[in-house]
Amino acid sequence: MPERLGSLSVIVGGLLAVLVHVVSPAGAVPTTLLVLDGVLAAAFLFLAVCYGRAWLGVAMLLQGVQFSLHAYYFVGDLGHDMTYSLVNNLVTIGILAAIVIGTIDAMRRRAA
Repeated sequence: MPERLGSLSVIVGGLLAVLVHVVSPAGAVPTTLLVLDGVLAAAFLFLAVCYGRAWLGVAMLLQGVQFSLHAYYFVGDLGHDMTYSLVNNLVTIGILAAIVIGTIDAMRRRAA
């Protein structure tokens, strides 16, 4: 169950981020994305506390890194550069990998 909720959280967060880029005025996009990252980190924290799986802790910590990255660039009023893109993409891949590992672990547990 936590695998499905974690996956659903990432999918909804991604869809909301696309919606923010399409609907919001340009000045509101960074603030709204920062709020979305905070909500996604809180969702992973809730799941990690409720289910106590290691992969959820990793996903929560990585989402915290993502939030910190966006906050750093937002507060510093910095443009997105190659470092931002690299860290953003690596963290996203890490979160997705944690969910895949959690799903494989759940499938293995059910089979046993």
